[in-house]
Amino acid sequence: MGKTVIKIASGVGEPEIEAIDPEKVVAGDPIATTENIYTNAAETFFSGVWSSNEGKWRISYGEDEFCVLLSGRVALTDAAGETQTFAAGDAFVIPAGFEGTWETLEPVRKLYAICDGPNAASLASPATPLPERDLPG
Repeated sequence: MGKTVIKIASGVGEPEIEAIDPEKVVAGDPIATTENIYTNAAETFFSGVWSSNEGKWRISYGEDEFCVLLSGRVALTDAAGETQTFAAGDAFVIPAGFEGTWETLEPVRKLYAICDGPNAASLASPATPLPERDLPG
């Protein structure tokens, strides 16, 4: 029997609701809901839907995460103090090794895809721009 395509949407997975670790919280009383819908056999790739209310907390990533915001606004600030703000419709990657803060400015819902291999943080490198090229048409 072959593999099947898996739909990633709210209500498909079993939601886990938890408060952000109080030792990491900088502001607010953030609560997160995670619906992990897919985990591969090696348990190195995960995908699902995540949400949280307003709040700010410290983060330290040991994995690579691709995010697409479905609603809300967030601000991610790196260890150097540089802040990037994202809103509904934005897509971004948080690379393994990233340290800083996550701030939910408005209640947020996102799709996520996480690659968490044994060496994810040690393999992290800055993005390399692709060479410019003409597209057909």
